[in-house]
Amino acid sequence: MNESSLVQLTELAASPRRIVCLTEETTEVLYLLGEDRRIVGVSGFACRPKEARQKPRVSAFTAAKIDKILELRPDLVMGFSNLQAEIARDLIRAGISTLVFNQRSVAEIFQMILTLARIVGAEQAGLSLTDGLRAGLERVAESARRFSRRPRVFFEEWMDPIISGIRWVEELLEIAGGEPIFPQLRYEHDAARRVIDSRDVVAAQPDVIIASWCGRKVNKSLISSRTGWETIPAVRNGYVYEIKSTYILQPGPAAVREGVLQLHAILARVAGVEPLKGLCPIERMDPDFVGAEAKRAKPGKDPRL
Repeated sequence: MNESSLVQLTELAASPRRIVCLTEETTEVLYLLGEDRRIVGVSGFACRPKEARQKPRVSAFTAAKIDKILELRPDLVMGFSNLQAEIARDLIRAGISTLVFNQRSVAEIFQMILTLARIVGAEQAGLSLTDGLRAGLERVAESARRFSRRPRVFFEEWMDPIISGIRWVEELLEIAGGEPIFPQLRYEHDAARRVIDSRDVVAAQPDVIIASWCGRKVNKSLISSRTGWETIPAVRNGYVYEIKSTYILQPGPAAVREGVLQLHAILARVAGVEPLKGLCPIERMDPDFVGAEAKRAKPGKDPRL
């Protein structure tokens, strides 16, 4: 065996070969890297790509089936944030190697992807993936620079209590051409410190409201009927939209690719500008947005453009 073959064999042996992913974003990254054969268990929320749904499901978000995970004999389990700290503790006590990422910004999402790529010996694939995602964000930013004004945005990530300001979403809103109305909240990791008083949203008078309730369908009627919210320009003009949480609230490839495209499509409509060619979201958007665009579309034109 030559030296090159020995190095490759050593690297393969050192890489985890049975991985459990407790959140959707690491599952999606491994698929995009072509390393999905290593995945032996996923979160119950995993749906990107659709093939991931065929993997054994071993967890919710803040709870996991520890016995089921142990039966899968993983050599690495990956989770996300302090919200999964107790799961990580139980796995570590059971002797399982556990890695918990805590990416909160767009830059940290890229760091997570590159770290995971190195762990599985797919560093070049990781670099190619992040380069492509960065290029996509720059294209969105280029399109947004054509706006004559930046719409003021309230992004709602939960309804009771009202929570807003999660960092990667705020950063993607800015890339997409919007101006978040509570920019200071992005530095608060704890959701309890990002609770919003309904009256503060009224006072801020956002041009558009975008909501994404993790694991739940958004009730736009509830949003519009809150006390005093009928005075908000977004409500008066019908600019209240949903983006599915799987596209925007998972800090991984989906957010910096599909999520930002949906944000940009909405903001471009509010700003009265057509997105640059090639920036049409791939996934289905809010039916209210699609319906409004269909009325404006020319015959034969895709109403999502």
